[in-house]
Amino acid sequence: MNKMKLLPVMAYRGVKQNRLVYRPYLLACFFSVFSYYLFSSLLHNDLMERLPKAAYAWMMLSIGKGLLSVILLLFLLYAGSYLQKRRKRELGLYSLLGLERKHIGILLFWENAGMYLVSVSAGIILGFVLNKLMFLLLLRMSRLQVDVVFYFSVEAVVETLRYFAFVFLSVYIRSLWGFCRMKPTELMSESRKGEKEVKRVWLWSVIGGILLVCGYYISVTSKLDSMIFTDFFLAVFLVVLGTYFLFTSGSVAFLKFLKKRKYIYYRPANQVTISGMLYRMKKNAAGLSNICIFSTMLLITLTCTVTMWVGMDQIAYYDYPYDLQAAYSENSDVMEKAWEKAEELSEKYGQGIARLDDYHAMKLDCGKQEDSNVFTSAAGLAFADQYDVTLLTLDDYNRLEGESRSLKENEVFLYATGTPFGFDTVNFMGVEASVKDEPERIYPYPQAKNRMFDFISQYVIVVKDKAALDRFVTAWAKMNGVTDLEGFLHSGTRELCLLLDGNETERDAYIDEWSEWCQGQQDFLRLENGLEGRDEDRAMNGGLLFIGMVFGILFFVCFLLIMYFKQVSEGYEDQDSFGIMRKVGMSDEEIRAAIRRQILLVFFLPLAGALLHTAAGLVMVNGLLAALRFFDTALLIRCCVSVSAVVAVLYAGSYMMTAKTYYRIVRK
Repeated sequence: MNKMKLLPVMAYRGVKQNRLVYRPYLLACFFSVFSYYLFSSLLHNDLMERLPKAAYAWMMLSIGKGLLSVILLLFLLYAGSYLQKRRKRELGLYSLLGLERKHIGILLFWENAGMYLVSVSAGIILGFVLNKLMFLLLLRMSRLQVDVVFYFSVEAVVETLRYFAFVFLSVYIRSLWGFCRMKPTELMSESRKGEKEVKRVWLWSVIGGILLVCGYYISVTSKLDSMIFTDFFLAVFLVVLGTYFLFTSGSVAFLKFLKKRKYIYYRPANQVTISGMLYRMKKNAAGLSNICIFSTMLLITLTCTVTMWVGMDQIAYYDYPYDLQAAYSENSDVMEKAWEKAEELSEKYGQGIARLDDYHAMKLDCGKQEDSNVFTSAAGLAFADQYDVTLLTLDDYNRLEGESRSLKENEVFLYATGTPFGFDTVNFMGVEASVKDEPERIYPYPQAKNRMFDFISQYVIVVKDKAALDRFVTAWAKMNGVTDLEGFLHSGTRELCLLLDGNETERDAYIDEWSEWCQGQQDFLRLENGLEGRDEDRAMNGGLLFIGMVFGILFFVCFLLIMYFKQVSEGYEDQDSFGIMRKVGMSDEEIRAAIRRQILLVFFLPLAGALLHTAAGLVMVNGLLAALRFFDTALLIRCCVSVSAVVAVLYAGSYMMTAKTYYRIVRK
């Protein structure tokens, strides 16, 4: 009974005596609870259900919460393994002094229970305090306007308590299993052991290199099609696996190769450095691979977040180039009254008119033979293989672009928003025409700046006149089995499109009144509000930005914590190594120089690997952002370089901070 009363006190003293490793672990648990509670409280906030266009942000938060649950569980299990490694010698000593296994199990239970209570209490309190601030930040990123009131979610608290009870129970079971399967004498020496050296290092090095090359190849050659997300996860899996093999096997194989080269190895500085690094890589390569992977995740996440934040308006205006677009039947005379009404509203609301366009458009679904100039029927084709083809007359094109160009019979202009068409002639459902030119732009159809993405391509074919347009439409109708040819020839629409240039606060009122006027005109068919469409895009992308920001901070905390644990564990291991080096005649200055080279090389290898992974993955990131209608590759590269520079500085600063702990331990 006395032992049972003593166990909670022993658990508290054990944590206190090992505060050097428990303090950062508790901070990580505290931040994990805060992050999870934040997502949960936002999802349970009643305002998320009432906000206009907030469904997209809610969907993004739900996905982010699911990913966060998996990442936090794996990370805290991994971090917990470092703690138990430091405690095994102490637990082995307890066993030798008479504590039974059940007592050790209860001791570990009290430790985990105490950390659970402290972590969830601090995390939920901080989340409670910052809940309104974080909700305002989400609204700011999503550009949703609402008056925010204070809201406390009991459901979010219960959900957080339940999830982290499962996490800490998993950590407890793992630590208990690691203790129960070892004898006390094994526990005494276990704390000084690192990860086991992988056998057949040359074989696994080659396999790691092959996996890494395959992952890079998939990333670099991936296309924006229906398989882009499958390719992304496959590339990530191969790169993670290849990184692990190369750090655990490839680095050891390379150092062994250098050790066998006498002209390299048998030099004082090289001998100490290579031997020390070989020892470190054998023991700690798995942890370094995790630092590399988390650093890569941090770089990719922040690059995507910063790029989307800078390019959000570009994304919104790609899908909605006009503030309002109204469609009428082909013979409508609405344009004659449109300018008068537009100018009247312009004076009323103080809005400038950037564009007021009127054109006749015939939009058709088509297929296209790969690497050819032939357009075919879209019947039976997958969505990814279908293209929108819009037919315009030369008069409409000249009016839209403010030009006075001309075409001969059987000549067309052919414009592509994605990959350039690249042929001198076009075969449209059997109708042959000569491509006189590929224009640089046609306003209502924005063009991807890098023009790499065939998946999102639209084509605009500008023909000489109405007779030529009817010839193309007739060919399409016959190819697709249209029976009412006469009715189909007159099924095109007349588009009346407005783009304003003025104060955003008055723009909504202008568009509302303009919408009512458009719908009241004869031959009205449909209306598309570009302002609402852009708001929906921003709501969805704002949710992604918020998730990216939280995950970026999370990945930074993860790799910082792993780096700290490695410095601490290596500091305790190197205490004896310093003594041995002094006994063989090395001065303190030589010892410090050798250790400094080893640590710098070992800890900056993950950063070099992360930068290489990010550079290789940038092509795939470019494709994933293109799926969200972001096509400015130059901006993406600039953001990536800027983020990489900032992360490198943070990495160096984190290394120097954790290195101080290392040297403090070693000097004892």
